[in-house]
This record gives sequence, C-alpha cells and structure tokens, in this order.
Amino acid sequence: MEGGTDVIARRINPGTKFRDFYSWPDEELDEMESTLAIQQYIQQKIRRDYTDIEGILDLPLKVDVNVWNYEHLRQFCMQLNELCVLLQPVCNAETCSQMTATVSWIFLCAVHKEPKECCAIDYIRHTLDGAAGILNSNKYFPSRVNIKDSSVNKLPSTCRRVYRIFSHAYFHHKSIYDDFESRTMLCHRFDRWVKKFDLITPDLLIVPLDDNSDNLSDNSDNDGYSTLQAINNSVVEAPNYKEEEDNGHYATVSENAPQPNAAPIVPDVEDEDSEDEDETTIRE
Repeated sequence: MEGGTDVIARRINPGTKFRDFYSWPDEELDEMESTLAIQQYIQQKIRRDYTDIEGILDLPLKVDVNVWNYEHLRQFCMQLNELCVLLQPVCNAETCSQMTATVSWIFLCAVHKEPKECCAIDYIRHTLDGAAGILNSNKYFPSRVNIKDSSVNKLPSTCRRVYRIFSHAYFHHKSIYDDFESRTMLCHRFDRWVKKFDLITPDLLIVPLDDNSDNLSDNSDNDGYSTLQAINNSVVEAPNYKEEEDNGHYATVSENAPQPNAAPIVPDVEDEDSEDEDETTIRE
C-alpha cells in the first residue's frame, strides 16, 4: 500500500500463463515513470487493439516527433523478427537466391563492407541486424528521450530497407504474409506511419493495401506471382529518382538498366559516413 492506494506491479512473473500476460490495467503516458515510457506506451496501444492504426500512430502531446518515430521503428523491427522466423522454412538460398521485391527489382545488401547480392533470407536477417545495430548505437542514438538532429536522417534510410522485407514476403510468400498480416496489421501500420511522417516516398511503397488488393491476389499461387504480374506495369514501375532532388538518399535508376545476369551497377554512397553506403536497386 502506498498512500492508501494499491500499487500495481506491472511485470510478468515466472509461471504466468500466456493468456494472463499484460493483464494489468492500461496506464496513461504521463503516468509512466521510465526512460522506456514511449516504447511501453506504443506496445500497450498495440496490445489493446492492433487494428487501430491511427490510434497507435497518433503523436501524443509533449512527445518529440523524432523520439516517437524512433520508438516506432524499433517496434517494427522487433515484430518483423517473427516474420523472418516464419519465412525461414520456405525462403532459402535455393528458392530465393536474390532479394527481389518484384520482377523489376534486385536489392544489394548494404551491411557488407561493399554492398553485394545476398539470398533473400540473408538479406532480411542482415537488414534486421543492421537496423538493430543502428538503433542501439551509442554514436547515433545515445538517448531514448532525446534524438540528435544529426541522427534523424538514419530513420528514413533504415525504413526504406526494412520495408523491403514486407514487399518480398508479399510478392514471393503470399500465404505467409497474409497470415502474419491478419494477426498484426504490421505492413498496414508501417505504410500508414511512413506516409504520416513523410519517411519514405510513396513511389517506393509497392505492396497494395487498398480494397482492390484482395481481388488482385485471387488468382495468385502461393508465391503471389499472379498478383505481381497484374500490377507490375503500374504500381511497381521503377521510379527514376534524381540524386540532386533527393539529397543522394536514393540511387538513380537508369532507363538503360542492366539485363538479368549483367554486371550490377556500382552502388552510390548515401553520405560521407562509410557506414551508410546504400545499396543500388537494379531493374531487370
């Protein structure tokens, strides 16, 4: 007892059954006394109703938008680890030898000293590991309550790479994607989040999430190739970004892009920090 009020212990004790996890009452953000309050608040809202995307993303008063986005990106990466585990039995070096999101794109893995091709599941693992390394870096994010202005530009580049996990799963492992999405609405939330806070240009959001997406996938096989072919000439047309307009964040896609088995384009560098070399997208 404290001041005549019961103190609620918000912890999961050893032996607690899964159905009894998080059985304590919700707590308002301004009542949370922790440096992890924003993370806890986001997770609380997801547990309450994962389909309430607008409610989950709604920026609370007096919360810095950069801290809010940083914590959301951490949460997306944590939840994407489950999708990675689900993909492992069917996505391997033999079935998905390249990280492709549609027939138009091959992605080079940027976590290596020099970006190079990886099979899709390795790309996914490397991307999540790389994102964790950046988001937990004392150099870029030494605090969970205050984000340095110089570190904010790490968020869009990390978002861009992480999003490719959704697109690969959707176009090449549709049944797994559908099952995961029905339980989490994670891609829908990610798509709405990056649009709401202007973190990724809309041209790069190639997973169809509107009401027509179900009709597109009706005739798909388990890998979603019918859906891919149906939208390949519209939604996923490779954008021709100009580096001077995008501050070098996106590699320019040439109209004379290489054909399959051709030598890849030399990747462009995103900024002067060698740790931020970005992969080049290749249009087949």
